[in-house]
Amino acid sequence: MRILFVTPECAPLTKTGGLGDVSAALPDALRALGLDVRQLLPGYNDVLSGTAGAAEIARLQVLGFDLRLLEAGSFLVVDCPTLYRRDGGPYQDRSGADWADNALRFAVLSKLASLLASEASPLAWRPDCLHCNDWPAALAAAYLAFDGGASAASVVTVHNLAFQGNFDAALLGRLGLPPQSFSVEGLEFHGRLSFLKAGLAYADAITTVSPSYAREIQGEALGCGLDGLLRQRREALTGILNGIDTEIWNPATDALITAPYDAARLEGKALNKQALQFRLRLKVDPQVPLIGVVSRLTHQKGSDLVADAMDELVKIPAQFAVLGTGEARTEAALRAAAERYPGRVGVTIGFDEGLAHAIEAGSDIFLMPSRYEPCGLNQMYSQRYGTPPVAHATGGLIDTIEDGKTGFLFARPEADALCAAVRRAVDSRRDPGGWRDMQRRAMRRDFSWSAAARQYAALYSRLAMRAPA
Repeated sequence: MRILFVTPECAPLTKTGGLGDVSAALPDALRALGLDVRQLLPGYNDVLSGTAGAAEIARLQVLGFDLRLLEAGSFLVVDCPTLYRRDGGPYQDRSGADWADNALRFAVLSKLASLLASEASPLAWRPDCLHCNDWPAALAAAYLAFDGGASAASVVTVHNLAFQGNFDAALLGRLGLPPQSFSVEGLEFHGRLSFLKAGLAYADAITTVSPSYAREIQGEALGCGLDGLLRQRREALTGILNGIDTEIWNPATDALITAPYDAARLEGKALNKQALQFRLRLKVDPQVPLIGVVSRLTHQKGSDLVADAMDELVKIPAQFAVLGTGEARTEAALRAAAERYPGRVGVTIGFDEGLAHAIEAGSDIFLMPSRYEPCGLNQMYSQRYGTPPVAHATGGLIDTIEDGKTGFLFARPEADALCAAVRRAVDSRRDPGGWRDMQRRAMRRDFSWSAAARQYAALYSRLAMRAPA
């Protein structure tokens, strides 16, 4: 099986969030099963630096842009300086503003992907399946559907339905799409052109990153206006839970933590707690519960709920170790809490990979009150580190946390429900034997990518046996 995995980001070359991690880990797990997987991504400055020495394998013109296709190992890199060689991120400039030509930048990526999956491809290697990730690659499914020479099937994976890639309808002709594609049944969305809706409408299969999120997005509350289409295509929709890198996130071998430990030797966790308390200038106390938060500080992640509830939470009593960056109001509220409660609340604004690992290893409890969460990774990291998570019961958090057995779930994304769940966790911790059983149960769960890879391989196989839609 030959799979072209189309993505706007892939760690370690370029990453803005979980998609970058998935785009590295899932293809690796698929290759371990014997599939031939190539990752196609734009040639941003960081990508070109990370693939120095890549060989040019084709020159072609796509939507009026001259580009070179480079190959480096499993990576196919689209080198088009006009579109991708810029100072800034994959989607935004240094000021945080979206690139004005994002529609063209990612239409070129999508169009090239469909070209490589057609009879017109300049390469001898042709994929059996085109796997498109999120809105920047989703338009490839539409291009493929209108290409009479296409032979590959298409899969679109939704990592977060809220990000849709909606642009001015006047761009339709410039993007090389036929007029009939701009319809309610196609890529038209409230008078605009939607990359993600195009993928949902034209792909042979749709996946998202957890079974619960696949159900939730078919409802109005989390459907982001696309719930009707998703209900219509429910037979093509599958929720496949993401995995985590169990080599990087392994407390027994983690070089970024103070003391290694595992489910059989949990004593090392106490040393990590002591080191974290010292590092964040918290009172060094083995008895007080230390609660960790590593998150984007945004409304989606429920970080404002943590800030709003902090006055109650510290009275439990509990300490807090918070790491993240995001919305200015939430950052300011958490900083103010740290000033009000020195020695009890430690807040670090920014991102620090080493501190993220230290918080997972040194905390007693991990807090994850996301209002919605397609999959989530930190709740899996936390269980692997014997740090039972307290989380809102939504999306992938439902699918990965066993309430009362490996963590704690609360039903409403509200401050009082969050506080009640934290108290329940703290009360459970007062039974050392029961708490240790919970830690060990969580640490022994298998969150590796192998299960997800097997499900994707089975999906590709089913799709390859029938013609594209």
